[in-house]
Amino acid sequence: MEGTPSLTKHLTSLSTPIPYASAIKHSFLIAAGSGTLDHNLLALWLSQDRIYAAHAYPKFIGSLISNIPFNSKDPLFSNQELFNQRIFKILLFSLQNVDREVGFFRETAQKWGLNLEGWPERKATRNYTAEMSRISNNGSMVDGLVFIWAMEKVYLDAWTAVRDLATSSSAFNVCSDSTITPTNAALFSLSENWSCPEFVKFVEDLADVVDSLGIRPGLADWNRSEEIWARVVELEADFWPNEEETRRDI
Repeated sequence: MEGTPSLTKHLTSLSTPIPYASAIKHSFLIAAGSGTLDHNLLALWLSQDRIYAAHAYPKFIGSLISNIPFNSKDPLFSNQELFNQRIFKILLFSLQNVDREVGFFRETAQKWGLNLEGWPERKATRNYTAEMSRISNNGSMVDGLVFIWAMEKVYLDAWTAVRDLATSSSAFNVCSDSTITPTNAALFSLSENWSCPEFVKFVEDLADVVDSLGIRPGLADWNRSEEIWARVVELEADFWPNEEETRRDI
């Protein structure tokens, strides 16, 4: 809507209680980009991301799809019908993409010797999936769309930062060389997956959908979106594991 401030730009400009840098420049990510990440720590993280992607994400997206406000009274080419179809298509793409990613996780783990079995579910993982369930069960369609955009935005920024750091540190520049470690080879694949042009476009499309909702400053949806953004930043910051977690119960 012309004249309406961009909600997504507003959200990314906020100073959140947990700083955004904690979510995209965590010590896990710094180690990943500098080529010094522990192999078992990467396995632990990937085991948790598989839980998120294989179990929680499809339920979350399925709930959003079921709540798209389709109405048989909307004309075929009405703005509302076309916008609802647009939401459906981007959510369908997200489901197809996460299905591909779950397979990608298995292939990456098998290829580079990352053991995804036997790790307990982290408290941070349970908190994240519980919040996804809360939003899908109790939140509005707006809440859900802001939430999915926020999740994907943080991942894009985090793994783009890993890729950029690896480029500057030359951590991944020998990917065809037999001397690259299995850890760094896996990290190269992961960073490419979440910083590629297709993923960038997906996140941009989500942002455009959110900004097209016409949410204005002062409205309840605007204020709640600020809370959702801050919560996602907090959850993402906690989702990256620390070194000591591979040596104790989680």
